[in-house]
Amino acid sequence: MVRTFAHGDFDPDELRDRKAATGITTSLVLPARNEEKTVAAVIEAFLPLRGNLVDEIVVVDSLSTDGTAAVAADAGATVVALDAVAPEVPPVRGKGEAMWRALLATSGDLVVFCDADVLDPAPHYVVGLLGPLLLDAGIHLVKGFYRRPLVAADGKVTEYGGRVTELVARPLLSLYRPDLAKLVQPLAGEWGGRRELLESLRFPTGYGVEIAVLLDTHAALGSAGMAQVDLGTRTHSSQSWQALGVMAAEVMGSALRRLGIEPTGDVMRQYGLEDHGELSTPIGLVERPPVASLQRGSRRSDIGSS
Repeated sequence: MVRTFAHGDFDPDELRDRKAATGITTSLVLPARNEEKTVAAVIEAFLPLRGNLVDEIVVVDSLSTDGTAAVAADAGATVVALDAVAPEVPPVRGKGEAMWRALLATSGDLVVFCDADVLDPAPHYVVGLLGPLLLDAGIHLVKGFYRRPLVAADGKVTEYGGRVTELVARPLLSLYRPDLAKLVQPLAGEWGGRRELLESLRFPTGYGVEIAVLLDTHAALGSAGMAQVDLGTRTHSSQSWQALGVMAAEVMGSALRRLGIEPTGDVMRQYGLEDHGELSTPIGLVERPPVASLQRGSRRSDIGSS
């Protein structure tokens, strides 16, 4: 049974004292690609936690072509370029790639990931995610959930997020891992875990990383080793249906692989809504090996195995 909490269940001072008493260290990671408009506000929301609940705030710049890295550094984060970690391994764009390399670039016993494109970040995101991990040694993975208004280009809330969850992840979990279907948002970008667990897992380089970590943790520990926390509200901009289609393919590929069905294709073919022109997009199905299988500081070429 996945235990459920709310961020208000955890007192920041109590967590700080618990952290100090146990000597546990924590890392906050913000994977970011072309997020110069939002990354500074996200970092600034979490800066009050640094030095008490959070030991390091690290932005992994995922091959951005804008000023994300400079903006993040000016805002006070430690910025790590994707290709600066294991530089002999050619980096690929992808959320999972940034998260995997973040494990090599950080040192905290607990690692929390938060998205860099959130429009209303707040310290309680991290407080809520760290709470179960600091207070219960039996919990190894914590997923956030929240209300998810989507903001259009004109600033208006058009609908609510979670389309890939409802159309792909939840149907798959309901059919094949029904106890995990009790998770409100299995693909949430705000989540955290114990380093020992995370370093034992394979990481898909693309958007399949969240479902992969969830399924692999379930296989190793069962649902009793997980928790979910209500983080309130999380607002972000909407994505096109085409972009969501590629995301869905990566989520589905990673999930089916863990159900024993290996993908045979690696290109998403889509068609324009008006002219029906074909658009072909690579599907990120490469997976990085467990960090625990590598020597610390390794620059071995086998990191790039799929």
